[in-house]
Amino acid sequence: MADWTEFFLAATAFLLSHVLPVRQAPRRWLAARLGERGFLVAYSVVSIALLAWLVVAAGRAPVVVLWEAAEWQRWVPNLAVPVACLLIGFGAGPPNPLSFGGRGAGFDPEHPGITGVSRHPLLLAIALWAAAHAVANGDLAHGLLFGAFTVFALSGMVAIDRRKRRQMGEETWLSLASSTSLWPLAALLNGRWRPRGLVDPWRLALSLLLWMVLLALHAPLIGVAPLPIGVTARVVKSGTLVDQQPCSTPVQDSST
Repeated sequence: MADWTEFFLAATAFLLSHVLPVRQAPRRWLAARLGERGFLVAYSVVSIALLAWLVVAAGRAPVVVLWEAAEWQRWVPNLAVPVACLLIGFGAGPPNPLSFGGRGAGFDPEHPGITGVSRHPLLLAIALWAAAHAVANGDLAHGLLFGAFTVFALSGMVAIDRRKRRQMGEETWLSLASSTSLWPLAALLNGRWRPRGLVDPWRLALSLLLWMVLLALHAPLIGVAPLPIGVTARVVKSGTLVDQQPCSTPVQDSST
């Protein structure tokens, strides 16, 4: 159990960092001293730092194999994360009274933008990121980490919808949400929403930049090269972490 200490400490710190500041009394105390903008900046920086620690701690935890590693699994996050970056790039900032922290001013129910894809693009991005990384990491620590994030994000989407309906009232909520989706692209598939206009090039560039930054920082911060071709990474194999050569080269188990 001692070897799990860092993982549990990081998980506890991350949980407390999200539970305590959102309570009214601690939030008012912090906002009074930091200002609302300062509070949000500090909250974001601390959250990112603790998330990085939690991911690193999961990599240091004892290896308990849930499933054997395969080369195709590494493609899953490499396909899902660019989509998550698009959701973040287009979901951060625009008016969206239907999700957490979103402003209502300027929101047009007839032209809902990213909310036509999902009312909660940032939570959907977290769910995609976490679920994809759960597939690519077949050990217990990463299963707990990414599984918890996936459940948190998806259940949060449903919970926010319920809370917003109560706060706004059924009629107001339905009028605002008429062309939007809870689950990805539901409004498009059933004909309630059709994309209009050109894609914002600045937000597209921001999404691409975010993806490139994540790729560049993944190896130095997390210790694992993310690309599945022409790189060396660490994977779970027969109960141990072993080096994986480029995907054109078979993986050699160090235990044999």
